[in-house]
This record gives sequence, C-alpha cells and structure tokens, in this order.
Amino acid sequence: MNLVIVSCSRRKRSTELPIPALELYEGGCVPQLRRRIERFPELRPRVRILSAEHGLIDAGRLLVPYDRALSADRAVELRSIAAASLAREFELYGRPAEALVVAEPLYQSIVCDHLYDVRLHLVGDPRDWVSASAVLDSWGWP
Repeated sequence: MNLVIVSCSRRKRSTELPIPALELYEGGCVPQLRRRIERFPELRPRVRILSAEHGLIDAGRLLVPYDRALSADRAVELRSIAAASLAREFELYGRPAEALVVAEPLYQSIVCDHLYDVRLHLVGDPRDWVSASAVLDSWGWP
C-alpha cells in the first residue's frame, strides 16, 4: 500500500455544511488529485491531508471551511498529533512501502520524520501536479 499526503489550501469551497476534506480544498494539487481518483473510491483511504487547523486527516473527514495559516509553532504542535495518527494507522494497516508528500517544507516537517522507513517522494510545491502525477503514474494509479 502506498500513501499520498497533500497539504490543505487557503482556497476552500464555500459551504455551511460539512463536506469531505478532499472535496473542500480548491487549491494546490487537491483538485487534480480529486479528479484523478474520483472514479476509484478504493484509493480515497490512501489519501491524507495535512491541515493547519486539523492536523493529518483522512480525505473523507467531514469539514467546514476555516481560515488558519500554518505557522512554525503550529507545525511543531502538529508533529506529535501526526506521529500518533500515523502510528495508529501503521499498527492497524502496516507501513506503506512508499509515500508521496505534496506540500511546502513547513508542512513536510510535520510528517517526514515519522515516515523514516518509507520510500519518500517529496514535492515541495503543492501546485506541482506534474511531479506528483509522475509518482502516481509510477505506482500505477489511474
């Protein structure tokens, strides 16, 4: 199993009702990722989003729009939360062989140390869909 982690974005859908995180974010590479896997629901559980507000979350977690930028202090706070989340996930499902992290370096700092024995693919510009897509292609993702 491989894992995709993408950062949240400032641009979000306007909604008062909670919607899945993968549907909420409108910036970075989230819209392209959403379109790529929309006909393959079995891939959604392999996608995580790094949120400045909520930490590392499942793509299906229900959210409403919020406005919070990631600061260095907040990134430090989220590291332990992300570590616990990944530890639980790895205990239940095993460690992924590879992980793609599409996020700016400050977001990457939240999770990368916890993926020490996973082959990491880092894309430091969340808008760089070409690089992210190339990794997904190499995995055989549709």
